[in-house]
Amino acid sequence: MKRVRKAVFPVAGLGTRFLPATKAVPKEMLTVVDRPVIQYVVDEAREAGIEHFIFVTGRNKAVIEDHFDIQFELYDTLAQRGKDEQLARLQRLQPAPGQTSFTRQQVPMGLGHAVWCARELVGDEPFALLLPDMIMQSEKSCMKSMVELYEETGNNIIAVQECDPAEAHKYGIVGRGEDTHHGFRITEMVEKPKTGTAPSNLYINGRYILQPEIFKILEGQEKGAGNEIQLTDAMLKLEKQQAFYGYHYQGRTFDCGSPEGFVEANVAFALWRSDMKENMAGVIRTLLDEMTPSERRVAVS
Repeated sequence: MKRVRKAVFPVAGLGTRFLPATKAVPKEMLTVVDRPVIQYVVDEAREAGIEHFIFVTGRNKAVIEDHFDIQFELYDTLAQRGKDEQLARLQRLQPAPGQTSFTRQQVPMGLGHAVWCARELVGDEPFALLLPDMIMQSEKSCMKSMVELYEETGNNIIAVQECDPAEAHKYGIVGRGEDTHHGFRITEMVEKPKTGTAPSNLYINGRYILQPEIFKILEGQEKGAGNEIQLTDAMLKLEKQQAFYGYHYQGRTFDCGSPEGFVEANVAFALWRSDMKENMAGVIRTLLDEMTPSERRVAVS
């Protein structure tokens, strides 16, 4: 059984749900508190033992590559001004030389196509796939627990969370089979099931560990929903050859591709920090107290 050493980050999306903010700035570079969204996702992969970070980019995404590079002028200025703590923090976040790779998805043809674009960089190895819109908050990272489950089973792993059953038609939903280790066997996968037909209320939350055989399937995969190559369609074919296991993630997940999820993530991560929690809690209470009754009704609705 090969170890999971590589992670793929599909960052070629246009961020249309977040316009006009993403007109000139990649959605992955929008900041939650004091670091870009993509940094949270890379940190999660690093905590799981990932050694090689593969970014599937598009046009106008060069700033992501710059973010993970060394900025000599900045480092030198911080050193000269004695800002050792800030410098050390940047250095801790800095991937080592050769740990990052970038490839282009020239045409927006869906998540499955983006994953396929990373095939030469991944090679014949299992790999982690982390959707950068989704950032997680928990004491132990979601991907770290998934890697542990992979090491127990040696198969494909998908992270899932519970949703309101009435909202199941909005997500990719899995069927839950027998428990195994600290996960469960996935019996089926349905992309946006019709209302009342979902096999469970467990939705796929944007974290995967996949075997390299998925690339051969994606190579010949026909376009599906939205006239795009869908990863779920390819996983359904792979499921006929290999087992899939689910990891039931219990932490918080924030969809930073939407304004609501992005704001929620900023509040949650600010309140999670010991140096900001008290002040931010006070600010939030003050803002709520200052709202007029009519504003409160609108906020609640």
